[in-house]
Amino acid sequence: MKKIVALMVGLTTLAFSLFAQDREHTLKVYNWADYIDEALIPEFEKWYQEQTGESVKIIYQLFDVNEIMLSKIERGHEDYDVVCPSDYIIEKMLKNDLLLPIDRDFGSTPNYIDQNVSPFIKSMFENVDGGGKDANDYAVGYMWGTNGLMYNPKYISKEEASTWGAIADPRYKGKVFMKDAFRDVYIPILIYLKKDDIKSGKVTIEQLSHDTSDESIALVENYLKSIKDNIAGWEADFGKEQMTKEKGWLNFTWSGDAQWAKEEAAKVGVSLDYEVPQEGSIVWFDGWVIPKYAKNVKAARYFINYMCKPENAIRNMDAIGYVSVIGGAEILAAVQDSTEFEPEDASYFFGPSDTAVCLNPIMYPARDVVERCGMLHDTGDRTEALLGMWSRVKGDNANYLTYVIIAAFIVILLAVYLISKNSKKRRRQNKRQPHKK
Repeated sequence: MKKIVALMVGLTTLAFSLFAQDREHTLKVYNWADYIDEALIPEFEKWYQEQTGESVKIIYQLFDVNEIMLSKIERGHEDYDVVCPSDYIIEKMLKNDLLLPIDRDFGSTPNYIDQNVSPFIKSMFENVDGGGKDANDYAVGYMWGTNGLMYNPKYISKEEASTWGAIADPRYKGKVFMKDAFRDVYIPILIYLKKDDIKSGKVTIEQLSHDTSDESIALVENYLKSIKDNIAGWEADFGKEQMTKEKGWLNFTWSGDAQWAKEEAAKVGVSLDYEVPQEGSIVWFDGWVIPKYAKNVKAARYFINYMCKPENAIRNMDAIGYVSVIGGAEILAAVQDSTEFEPEDASYFFGPSDTAVCLNPIMYPARDVVERCGMLHDTGDRTEALLGMWSRVKGDNANYLTYVIIAAFIVILLAVYLISKNSKKRRRQNKRQPHKK
């Protein structure tokens, strides 16, 4: 029996080994969780065979932190074929020579990438500091959005939510949730604090998007510390749920989260809305890249091309709630709604004739909104200084209850240690006692 089990284990191991080595017919995709219509994965396998006459099987894996994904590729030389990093990580990967160019030769298959990606997104990619490389040659956008303030109109007016200064209003003590993401918070707050310099022309929002000087870091740190009583929590995901329950009135958040929360809140009779403050903000994006150590480059670029088909972009938006970088008439027809939204100028995204189209302003902000937005950049050797600032801000924000919980936890740990120590002492004493018959 043991020989049979050993043989089965050996055959299974060999099968996995052979499968892993057959990289010509395997595509390894590394993406964020809940960030695709998963039905598209097996459909791509079928489509790829139809287009190329070659079979492929996708190994689909997930990550939840950009830096963890990057370290696996940078240090471990992981052979992922397609990865979906955020803007500043794309920039870092380009600088560190970790990306392969994306060939647009698809034979008889249309080039959906160049046909369909919005000119606005291509222009944003041109602002990526790739160390002399054009990011459009190495990355293709996937989803995008803005940073802004989600608010509850029951407690806060649209006008009040139209400035980053709202998070400092003493009337909102304990009612503000902030994203626990130092890059996403740092630049908008710096823009707010330097608003007079922007108006006077001394500095531009794009210049501030690169500003990680000690002076600017200290300026943002002091401001965030000054509003600590207003902050109910630093969150990566739970803030939107707290807003739907009216436990928060204001949330520094991403547009995709705001849209999700608005829809969920409406189901329980709670009204929420979203504004990109007048001082300015940032546009963020995620994009598809082919890492340096990829093994199946051909299938990787076909996968990226497949994601740029308009019908697939619409399915992905419906499935995850974020906004695709794909423009064009087919997308516009799917997202227009003249019964719910007012006309706005979206010509920057869809085309020069689309100056008065009815779109959800959370998902597709008007031209004047995006024109006052910068973008995130790799902070390089200044990252440690920003992380230090962020740690001090959050640490100083700990309230009385936080300290009580920490103290109670320490007491519990001490009690467990003492009990364990006494137990070990008794066991040693028992071992020294002669056994009774």
